[in-house]
Amino acid sequence: MKILITGGAGFIGSNLCEYFLAKGEEVVCLDNFSTGHRYNVTPFLSNANFTLIEGDIRNIEDCINAVNGVDYVLHEAALGSVPRSISDPITTNEVNISGFLNMLTASRDAGVKRFIYAASSSTYGDSESLPKVEEVIGKPLSPYAITKYVNELYADIFSRTYGLETIGLRYFNVFGRKQDPNGAYAAVIPKFVMQLMKRESPVINGDGMFSRDFTYIDNVIQINELALTTQNPLAVNTVYNTAYGDRTTLNDMVFYLKKYLSEKDSSIASIDCIYGPNRAGDIPHSLASIEKAKELLNYNPKFSFQDGLKEAVNWYWDNLK
Repeated sequence: MKILITGGAGFIGSNLCEYFLAKGEEVVCLDNFSTGHRYNVTPFLSNANFTLIEGDIRNIEDCINAVNGVDYVLHEAALGSVPRSISDPITTNEVNISGFLNMLTASRDAGVKRFIYAASSSTYGDSESLPKVEEVIGKPLSPYAITKYVNELYADIFSRTYGLETIGLRYFNVFGRKQDPNGAYAAVIPKFVMQLMKRESPVINGDGMFSRDFTYIDNVIQINELALTTQNPLAVNTVYNTAYGDRTTLNDMVFYLKKYLSEKDSSIASIDCIYGPNRAGDIPHSLASIEKAKELLNYNPKFSFQDGLKEAVNWYWDNLK
């Protein structure tokens, strides 16, 4: 297979590049390095099956160039982060909607077999029902959430109108190796790991009782491969929750982080958290039903939150200390 991974220098994208290269597949990475990192793809440059294209999904010519001769697209390129979208909705819209439409159009014109894309649990918006079921969503609570919902609408139209097979994967708080702990919009787990390793007190938004379905990267790799390879006609042209199917409060997340890190440095156990105001655009609770993915894709996530967190802590300790 020849697979294009957009955003392939990012956290999820580079893990997907590494996985499919290890399986002997041909991988093309398209990235503009606005949020991805060159060091994530440097180890692949000597692999004859790897091609790096430095380009931007907002440029249709870059998209056309990247999909040339490609069988499958794993579209990970996006500007993530709810706070970033609130601060700069225009750029978020340009990348996540215009860039997405460029990639869909280029994939359609190139005869790509299947287009698998990173959707988001933010699409559930103000829906209070738990667990989250794919067919029941609420109103979006941020510009980012709007863009990810529009992606699903566009993918559906391209499936119906042009016959392009699409599968959307609604990611729930993915974490694990290679996730960047730095920057204003760093995800909570790597950010807290780095702060605790520096003996700094993490700041929790709110009282720490908000909960998330934290999902380890290897579960995400598994469902991407299943979406790419499924031969079940009922499994395509739809969306799936991509999660473990359990939820953890922020307080519990910090408890386990301190537990695993203090096994390496006992002084970390005594670091206290600071509690700040709730963050605009955040949903209180997130828990995925993964029954649809289990039934149609045979998805069977191997890593629970605690198992994945142990792996992630070990990786950060070994690589970033």
